[in-house]
Amino acid sequence: MYTRRRSESDPFTDLLFNALLGFTFLFLVAIMFMNPDAKSGIIDPKAEYILTVTWEDNSPDDIDTWVEDPDGKIIWFRSPEADLLHLDRDDRGRLNDTITVNGEEIENPLNQEVVTLRGVVQGEYIVNLHYYASETQKAVEVNIRLVKVNPKLEVVYYGTVMLEQSGDEKTALRFRITSDGEVSNINFLPKKLVSIG
Repeated sequence: MYTRRRSESDPFTDLLFNALLGFTFLFLVAIMFMNPDAKSGIIDPKAEYILTVTWEDNSPDDIDTWVEDPDGKIIWFRSPEADLLHLDRDDRGRLNDTITVNGEEIENPLNQEVVTLRGVVQGEYIVNLHYYASETQKAVEVNIRLVKVNPKLEVVYYGTVMLEQSGDEKTALRFRITSDGEVSNINFLPKKLVSIG
């Protein structure tokens, strides 16, 4: 009687195993090349206090925010951060006011500068507004709002400052932050911060 000897390697099993290896390899390569969508323009919302400066929508005039911290460090558009104090948005009137949404360019009418304080640092803060450039040659009414974010949202101050002409600088707000994070001693005693013409 003739006995057939089984080969140690069955071609069908080899083919099936190699196909499985190939699919596994392709699956791993596909996973390595998967990237989540990039989230551009995301600002870290971590803040203890947010200072917002706004003026008339669609205005071409450029208003700048200058803030001095308790250590005498000043933030402005050319020096947007000092320790925990950050100028998160510098608005230049209508300049660069277009954004792209789903491939379509949209004009953003909002004129707004945003400063965040990302920790409780006690001492006095001075906020000045500077009428940097004027296209309208008119006075500009500027709104300023200081919000304490933690433990709950609380508007600490809201006011208006009138800047008459290009080059004007006014102290819009002075305040102290205490060691327990409270805002006190709000006043408007003028102090010059702007060091450019």
